[in-house]
Amino acid sequence: MSPGTNTPTSTVKYWQAVNSALHEELDRDPAVHVFGEDVGVPGGPFAATRGLRDRFGEWRVRDTPISEAAFTGMAVGAAMAGLRPVAEIMYFDFITLAMDQLVNQAAKMSYMSDGAFAVPLTIRTLCGGHRGSGPQHSQSLEGWLAAVPGLKVVWGGTPADAKGLLKAAIRDDDPVIVIESLSLWTRRGQVPDDPDHVVPIGAGLIRRPGTDVTLVCWGDTVPPAMEAAEALAGRGVDAEVLDLRTLSPLDEPLILRSLHRTGRLVVVQDAQGPCSVGSEVIRLAATDGFASLRAPAAQVRPPFAPVPFAPDLEGAYYPSAEDVVAATLSTIEGTRGEGSGA
Repeated sequence: MSPGTNTPTSTVKYWQAVNSALHEELDRDPAVHVFGEDVGVPGGPFAATRGLRDRFGEWRVRDTPISEAAFTGMAVGAAMAGLRPVAEIMYFDFITLAMDQLVNQAAKMSYMSDGAFAVPLTIRTLCGGHRGSGPQHSQSLEGWLAAVPGLKVVWGGTPADAKGLLKAAIRDDDPVIVIESLSLWTRRGQVPDDPDHVVPIGAGLIRRPGTDVTLVCWGDTVPPAMEAAEALAGRGVDAEVLDLRTLSPLDEPLILRSLHRTGRLVVVQDAQGPCSVGSEVIRLAATDGFASLRAPAAQVRPPFAPVPFAPDLEGAYYPSAEDVVAATLSTIEGTRGEGSGA
């Protein structure tokens, strides 16, 4: 259920929405358990699990050793045995230490057992980009995971979506990777008070309707895409902002419908370009959506290099609203057809 005009809401921070989702799902289903480093007594390295151990006890909110491989393997086994574990991997970069458990075990178990086993596993992980966290704590690796059959991958760009997608993941019978944004961690937003507020996995959202160009974004890039759309409006360009929310499976019908309306596409991403989710969106536009394209698609992305530590360099590294505006205006200028324009 998405926020509506008659739905009571509260203004909360992104991390508080995550915390609320965990409280509600632990309360709703006794099969839900939380695993991870410092998720218990400390309340999580970024406070996402604050208060959970006090309310639900040490058996359902368990601190683990500093071994992503070990506790992810434990979570896979627990899911196969009938629990619904939620494992926190402190930084997105550290998911590389659990790739065997996720890619070779969790993602393939239902297929290899002919449906005899389900793996209702949720992995929460946090992307540290835009915070000066450096090259080993800032990587956007969603393209790696989205390329694996059997894994679902979601990334909320607002507090409401962070909560709704996490709740949907916990209730899902398949393994789901839930990516959260540390750069949005204290950003406030309206979140429905309904404990059954769930954002369907696989459904994107038009955050701002438009007719001249489609700006595709997700996670950290939602705010700059929205800011760019407002700036473009001041220059006579009506930009539509499409938040993917789910990166695998992609909401391909929504992307194609938006492209059919606007005829132009600009993808905004924090991940490097090669083999990325944005590249897949452009592939879709260049094949199934080719007849709708009035100009070549554009991709606004960081350079193919590690994320720098220095604040000035990091600020130049990630796409800004100004970068999106420039790419969009260039795309519109390159529109096919004599006399055509925005």
